Amino acid sequence: MDFRDLLHALRRSWWVLLSTLVASVGIAALTTAAATPLYATRVTFFVTTPSNGVTDAYQGGLFSQQRVKSYASVLTGDRLAKSVADDGSLGLTPAQIQSRITARVIPDTVLLEAVVTDPQTPRSQRVAEALAQRFTALVEDLETPPGRSESAVKVQIIAGPAADPAPVSPRPARNLALALLLGLLVGGTIAVLRDLLDTTVKSAETLTKLADGPILGVVPFDAGARRQPLVAHGSAHTSRAEAFRQLRTNLQFADVDHPVKVIAVTSAVPEEGKSTTAVNLALAFAESGARVLLIEGDLRRPRVADYLGIEGSAGLSNVLAGQVEVDDVLQPWGDRGLRVLPSGVIPPNPSELLGSAAMTSLIEGQRNRFDMIIIDTPPLLPVTDGAVVAVKVDGAILVIRSGRTGGPQVLRAVADLRRVDARLLGCVLNMHPAASETPYYYSGATPKRVIAPAKRTPGGRHEMPPVDADGGVTAVR
Repeated sequence: MDFRDLLHALRRSWWVLLSTLVASVGIAALTTAAATPLYATRVTFFVTTPSNGVTDAYQGGLFSQQRVKSYASVLTGDRLAKSVADDGSLGLTPAQIQSRITARVIPDTVLLEAVVTDPQTPRSQRVAEALAQRFTALVEDLETPPGRSESAVKVQIIAGPAADPAPVSPRPARNLALALLLGLLVGGTIAVLRDLLDTTVKSAETLTKLADGPILGVVPFDAGARRQPLVAHGSAHTSRAEAFRQLRTNLQFADVDHPVKVIAVTSAVPEEGKSTTAVNLALAFAESGARVLLIEGDLRRPRVADYLGIEGSAGLSNVLAGQVEVDDVLQPWGDRGLRVLPSGVIPPNPSELLGSAAMTSLIEGQRNRFDMIIIDTPPLLPVTDGAVVAVKVDGAILVIRSGRTGGPQVLRAVADLRRVDARLLGCVLNMHPAASETPYYYSGATPKRVIAPAKRTPGGRHEMPPVDADGGVTAVR
């Protein structure tokens, strides 16, 4: 992962980074506010040995440096704490006194610093004063050889005891700064791990490698697509509508020697946008003047009729069961050459119907009547319907949702198509985050967007909703 990948990972998981920052700073603020302030009193000791001459002074200095390290342990030991606790005015036990004392040897010197912390400044000073007196006496007692009255080491107080005016703990600025750094570190780590462990397809390059096939189109994400699924209309010039026109063009040139006329649109798993892709692709072909038949081949969870605002209770399943003729349930839509065959009644055996000879006969019977036949089929991984239909058509389009469909799911879907010897024309990367959401236009055209299904006329045709003053389409209820 290079620096650019790192930035992309942080940008994709910005909410994780923000959450960890807020959590860490919040915890630090609450902890700081709830902490009891501690005040410190410091006292510094100078350790020396009697000497005669320069040589003795040098040797004595080395000796003192070595002894200072031991005196640090004496300062924090229980013997000195018991001695200080003998002063009943402090109101502390030896263990409490011992927990309040810290010692620090100043490197390369014979100086020793003791710090006494306590919630009360006056008591901190009294403990430090008692500590200084008891410590010097204890060292002289320890360093006086038997039979002699003078100690080999002298300890003198050269600074303090002096109390710090501000509490040494807690330190709000330091705590918040550390919390901020910790939040950034934890959030950044989580973001990078999420990106490394995320196997979903997020780029056309990745999808090309997984499917081992071309990318026919990249449809940008549109927040209003769920509410307004139909965008490919004659005067629509949004980036999403342009993507479907690009998909149409790529299909027209997919195989110039053997043009495809019957296409199955499928996906790996549900909720990838295959039905909206099939509908908008059919509208894009009809927009170019082609005679288009859109077949709702998803007999399990049909959506096409709902998107187009037509009656779907009679359709493909009734035709395949021999209950009605195709022309009896074909429905015109819009003012172009688009005809729609809805799903009809949901049958108990969708796979058998779609794989039947009647389905083959239906496709071949309509091949010469239309320039393009588009069949919306169920996802490949949950059921076999999509693969069953893909065998009967000129080729299949695999719709993959950006950032949701996993790489292993793409591999399995492609393998399912190849297992039945179906032809994969290519893939469509759907709902891909666009670099810019600004629509683009040609020749100064004003954008118009379909936001409602067509209405049925008394003659059975479906007309496009009226265009409003802004170039949009007035919703029909």
